[in-house]
Parts: sequence; C-alpha cells; structure tokens
Amino acid sequence: MTRTQTALTERIDGLKKSEGGFSLIELLVVVIIIGILAAIAIPIYVGVQNNAKDSATKSDLTNAKLAVVAYYSDKNVFPPTITATDLKSYGFTGGGVTSTTKGTASITNFCLKATSGSASVFYITQDGSPTTTKDATYCL
Repeated sequence: MTRTQTALTERIDGLKKSEGGFSLIELLVVVIIIGILAAIAIPIYVGVQNNAKDSATKSDLTNAKLAVVAYYSDKNVFPPTITATDLKSYGFTGGGVTSTTKGTASITNFCLKATSGSASVFYITQDGSPTTTKDATYCL
C-alpha cells in the first residue's frame, strides 16, 4: 500500500468514527430560532387576516348602499330590510348589513351598519364611505 492510500484509509476511518450527528445544544438552538420566527410571524399574519375581514365588510357596506339607492330609484321607497333576498336583483348578495337610521329612513337620510369578523363596526351614509365612526346625526 502506498503512502497516499494509507493516509486516505486512515482519514476515512477517522471520519467514520466521528460521525455522531447533532448535539442536544445544536438542536435546542434550532428549536429556539424557529420559536422566535413563529412569535414574529403569527401576529403579523393575524393582522393581515383582520385587515382582510375589515376590507370585505367595507365592500359589503358600499355594495349595500348602492343597492339601496338602486332600490329607491326603482320603487321610490326605502327597502324594508337590508338583506340579500330583498336587494339581490340590485346587486347586493352579502349579509350582516343592517339599517341603523334614527327615524324614518329615506334616500337622503339613511345609515347602514356592519360588523366585520375582527369585531370592527363600520357605518355608511348616503353621502359617505365606510367609516368606524358615526359621522351623521341620524345614525344610532
């Protein structure tokens, strides 16, 4: 056997003996790093979900407002209820929107309300866009 072959054989034998895998400390460090990353990512993900729920609710409110205006233009009365059944033919297919108008609702005096999946409450009036504050005196 040559000198090179002997060195190679010794090196291979040395590597076989030292293959022990990961130590417990190394595994704990990896688990801790994964935990830190999860602690950062999960709240961000929940925030994104809540924003999506709020956006969907605002969209439903805007669609309900447009359907109410179309209903009024067609029948010259305010719809009895704000439901997908009453307003389906006017393009509103959502749900969870209610009228919270003080007094008698009319095309120039109405307020709609919806609660999103993140528990945010939104209002919309005949001349506004969805907001979290009651910006008109005729909103309950």
